[in-house]
Amino acid sequence: MSTKLEYLNGRIVLTTTDHSRENVAEGYEYYSLVQRYPGAEDLVFEKRKLDLKHTEKLRPYQVDGMEEWVRNGMRGVVVLPTAAGKTHIAIEAISRVSEPALVVVPTLELLSQWKVKLERIFGIEVGQIGGGANDLKDVTVSTFDSAYLKAKEVGNRFRLLVVDEVHHLAASKFRDIARYYASPYRLGLTATYERPDRMQESLIEMFGGKIFEMNYDELKEYLSDFEIIRVPVELDSDEELEYERNRAVFLKYLRSHRMKLRGPWDFQRFILSSWSNEGRTALMAWRRSRAIALNPRVKIDALRYILSINRNDKTLIFTDDTSTAYTISREFLIPAITYLTPLDERKRYLEMFRNGTVNALVSSRVLDEGVDVPDAALGIIVSGSGSSRQFRQRLGRVLRPAPGKKAKMYEIVSSGTTEYRSSNRRRKGVPNSAGISEEE
Repeated sequence: MSTKLEYLNGRIVLTTTDHSRENVAEGYEYYSLVQRYPGAEDLVFEKRKLDLKHTEKLRPYQVDGMEEWVRNGMRGVVVLPTAAGKTHIAIEAISRVSEPALVVVPTLELLSQWKVKLERIFGIEVGQIGGGANDLKDVTVSTFDSAYLKAKEVGNRFRLLVVDEVHHLAASKFRDIARYYASPYRLGLTATYERPDRMQESLIEMFGGKIFEMNYDELKEYLSDFEIIRVPVELDSDEELEYERNRAVFLKYLRSHRMKLRGPWDFQRFILSSWSNEGRTALMAWRRSRAIALNPRVKIDALRYILSINRNDKTLIFTDDTSTAYTISREFLIPAITYLTPLDERKRYLEMFRNGTVNALVSSRVLDEGVDVPDAALGIIVSGSGSSRQFRQRLGRVLRPAPGKKAKMYEIVSSGTTEYRSSNRRRKGVPNSAGISEEE
C-alpha cells in the first residue's frame, strides 16, 4: 500500500491509496515521518535547489559548531557568547543546505540587519515578512510575530528554519513557530540558551536541543581582553531610611506568609498572592525599595567620574528603566535609545555612534539583545537585573576584538542593598579568570 505525505494548515497528513488518513501530525514531525516512511510520496515541499555560495571565512570554533550541526542531522541550537560570530554559522548553514530558508529574528532592527547582510553575502534579493512587508522569496527574513502569524500559511515553503535569539522560541506563543513549520533542517542561535523557567527543554523535540556551546574562557583569543570593575556607592541617609522602611514591610509579609524567594517561580507566587490589600502593600514596598536601590542620586556622580576618566572610549551605558536613561541623556547630552525611540531615530543614533559623531549611547534594555551594536570599548551598568543572561549580553557588547583593545565593564552598585547581591548573582557564567575588581 503506497502512502503520501502532505501539508495542511500546520499539520502533516499521511494518506494511503484508499484515501484514508492514517496519521495527522504537527508540522515539526515531518522530519521523523520522512525517516519512518522512506517510500512515501512526499508532497510537503516543492523541491527547489539553490546555489548559495559565500566567501566568508569561518573561525575554527565556528567550523566545529557547523560540523556538529551537520552530524546532528542539520538540527539543533548553537550557543556562543555575544560578539562571537553566531551569524557566520547561519550563513554557512544556509549555503550548505542551499534550499529555501527562513531566518526568524526578534526585532525590526535585526530584521533589517539580517536582510542587508544576506543580500550582500549571497548577492541575492532577500524577502521580508514583518515591518510592513510581506515579500516571500527563496531566502526570507521574518520577525517572530510575523513568522507566528504566517506559520500555517507558509510552513511548508522553507526547508531550513534559522532562529536568532532562539531562547525566545520557548515562550508559549512562539513555540508555534517550531511546531507548525515543517522545515526538516533547523538551526537555533543564542548566547543564553537556559531560561529561568527551564522552558528551553521544550525545544529539544521540536528543534534538536543544544548541540554546541563555547564560553568566554574558551574564546579568549577571538574576543577582546576585558576587566569588570564594580563601583559601590552609598545611599543618602534619607534614601537609606526609605529603603529600609519599605524593605521591612516587604520582608514582614514574606515571613508572615512563610514565603522564601529562591528563584523566579517563588517570586511569581508572591506576585499572585498580592491580590489582597496586605499583598498589594508588600508589592508596592518591594517596588519602591528596588527603585531606591537601583537609582540613588549618587549614581549620577559616579557615572560622571567614570566618563571623565575614560573620555576617549566609545561607551555604552545601560539602565534598567526608561526614566533613568532619559535623565542620563539630559544630564550628559548623550543620545538615548529606549522602546520609545522611533526605528529611524535608533538607526541614526547607531550610525552616529559607528562613525564617531557621538562616542556614547545610553539605553534602557533595548541594546541588551536583538540589535547589532557598533563596536564599543567601555560599558557602564548604571542599573540592571540579577539576570546572568542580561549581564552576559551587555558584556558581549564591548568584547568585539580590535588591535590593542582592553574592554572595561563598570557596574555601579548600591552598597547594603539587594542590588549588591544581584550583582554577584548575574556574574554566573562569566569566567573567573577575567579581571574583576572593586573601586572604593
